[in-house]
Amino acid sequence: MTTETKSLTGSYTVDTSHSQIGFGARHAMVTKVRGTFKDFAGTGYLDVENPANSKLEVTIQAASIDTRNADRDAHLKSNDFFSMEEFPVISFISTSFEKADGNTYRVTGDLTIKGVSKSITIDLDVTGDAIDPWGNQRVGFEGATTINRTDWGVNFNAALEAGGVLVSEKISLEFEISAIKNAA
Repeated sequence: MTTETKSLTGSYTVDTSHSQIGFGARHAMVTKVRGTFKDFAGTGYLDVENPANSKLEVTIQAASIDTRNADRDAHLKSNDFFSMEEFPVISFISTSFEKADGNTYRVTGDLTIKGVSKSITIDLDVTGDAIDPWGNQRVGFEGATTINRTDWGVNFNAALEAGGVLVSEKISLEFEISAIKNAA
């Protein structure tokens, strides 16, 4: 990291034009299909000296799902998967924040999908910080976790002739975040 660690303490807003929230799921037991959400927002507070005071909130517009295939995206938006008309928002609200080691924070919080909230934990690595050409202090985070989609009622599947299922229950969630420190 290039900035004095203490100066990273403060409130942040996710720069969505330089961030990505993605996912991956095994398809037909042979390959992983990846996608992203194009419309999301996030805010947080980072307390470097006392991480327990830190917090993070992220909201995702579920209909912004993009897997580079319009038919698949339409199916994911349907009642078979996300029921996006009834549940248009996916959210994450942290409940605890701790320093795991080095530049890694362990963030636990409630992930809400289809109106179901479950606790998940994500290790977020601080990938760097810098003052950009416009004078904004930025900090980067990357992390990933795996969830079982059926825990949130996302149950659609189809059996394959050779055995196995069409869509894996385990889904990887992947985060690449650039956050801008808010003015004091």
